[in-house]
Amino acid sequence: MSEPSRYSSRNSLLQSLLRDHLDPGYAAAARARESGTARGSRVSQLVWLVVGCVAVGAVVGIANRTIGDDPDDYRKEVLASVYAAERRNDDLSAQRAELGTTADEARATALAGSVEGEQVLDRIRVLESAAGAEPVHGPGVVVSLDDRGAGDNRSVVLDRDLQAIVNALWAGGAEAVSIGDVRVGPEVTVRQAGGAILVDNRPVAPPYRITAVGPPVPLQTGFVVSPAYLRMSAVAQLYDIEFDLQAEDDLQLPGANLRELRSAQEATR
Repeated sequence: MSEPSRYSSRNSLLQSLLRDHLDPGYAAAARARESGTARGSRVSQLVWLVVGCVAVGAVVGIANRTIGDDPDDYRKEVLASVYAAERRNDDLSAQRAELGTTADEARATALAGSVEGEQVLDRIRVLESAAGAEPVHGPGVVVSLDDRGAGDNRSVVLDRDLQAIVNALWAGGAEAVSIGDVRVGPEVTVRQAGGAILVDNRPVAPPYRITAVGPPVPLQTGFVVSPAYLRMSAVAQLYDIEFDLQAEDDLQLPGANLRELRSAQEATR
């Protein structure tokens, strides 16, 4: 018995659509305007509009007071805090290096004087040398890159370019490599972060200076025939950047930062 009622309701709906061309809401609004009762709704709308404008003005005023009259002041404050953090980081790094030197001297004093202690010290020196923890100096080569003249404030030299150069120098016989003031060790990464290049999570800026200690002639020969040299030579010609390779008689490279050792296991032969 439900089917006839369903069809009858559909028929009544279709007849209503054909008969009533005006939506009932429009008709009710027209009757309200004719009777004068729509004035209250207009007043309420005006009140809400005024309240909204006041709220927006308050938000803008608070934001203006927070940032300051000049947006450059807020930018200067942010830059000042960044520079202060960098200075604190440099001070802590220097303090860490000083404490590390003191600890090494105390360790050497404690282990010296016995055969077992001397053997341990020799083993430590070998491991520190392999990890790049010791500062080194000697002859080598310097690869320089500078993309500041490329224009459009764009970075032409990328992290993979520095990675390719470092790998080519290692393959050419480099005994130690650094990018800027950062020594490249076993756990050091070279990666891009936005428009900056980070070496061991420390930003380096152009001109980029990649230093390698080792026999200069084999280093130069091996680097010139490497894919990294050919790639950067093409990039230098296309984008008008400075790319140079020079041999030096005595280069100074700092020691690499070592990560904290939590566990270790001797490798099986």
